[in-house]
Amino acid sequence: MLFDSHAHLNDERFDEDREELISSLNEKGVDLVVNPGACMKTSVESVELANKYDFIYAAVGVHPHDVKDLTEADMDELKRLATENDKVVAIGEIGLDYYYDAEYKELQKKWFKRQIELANELKLPIIIHDRDAHGDTFEIIKSTKSPEIGCVLHCYSGNVELAKEYVKMGCYISISGTVTFKNNKKAPEVVREIPLDRLLIETDSPYMAPTPHRGKRNDPTLVQFVADKIAQEKGISYEKVCEATKENAKRFFGIK
Repeated sequence: MLFDSHAHLNDERFDEDREELISSLNEKGVDLVVNPGACMKTSVESVELANKYDFIYAAVGVHPHDVKDLTEADMDELKRLATENDKVVAIGEIGLDYYYDAEYKELQKKWFKRQIELANELKLPIIIHDRDAHGDTFEIIKSTKSPEIGCVLHCYSGNVELAKEYVKMGCYISISGTVTFKNNKKAPEVVREIPLDRLLIETDSPYMAPTPHRGKRNDPTLVQFVADKIAQEKGISYEKVCEATKENAKRFFGIK
């Protein structure tokens, strides 16, 4: 059974068949899913979804695209969501994105640090979004993350050297469907070089569907292609990858 450590099942692209899809996940081999928020609204939706389905867990947090209007009152609300709901297992997804919003770098950094501070206070792990901001993301995590809380680099896009530095810090590296793309040379190298006990797998549904479904809507059932690619790159069985990444994710998120 598979653990999709990052899916956005509350996304509008699932509006027509969400219940049918979620109800079919277990029989299709997906045992557990973590559904992160990306703004205040989707954080609430993630909690609602997790409370509806036993095998779905939530994370709450604000993506760098949505920090422009954040307030301390929003931090209080994230804290309330996390403390009042046992199904909230992380703060995320949070981080930096310089691909689209480079002009808001300082604001992104401010709220990234503030949300890590909240995670430290609540002793919850953090789910990191890092796009074209590898240096700043690494330095902020290194300087602000409490040693006792976990950190995962969601949909990791950096090189193997940086991944090794994160692992030294105790972080996890999450591999998405991009590892199956023919033009992606970095992700397979990361998979080969990073120990299996530091890898998680994810879909980032509905985005970035793996080959052979690239360009279509992604969903948690397709995380199998990520696990299969890892097995190929490491020269181990598919079953071993499924078992190890599931146990890694359960340990990271504190799920029994």
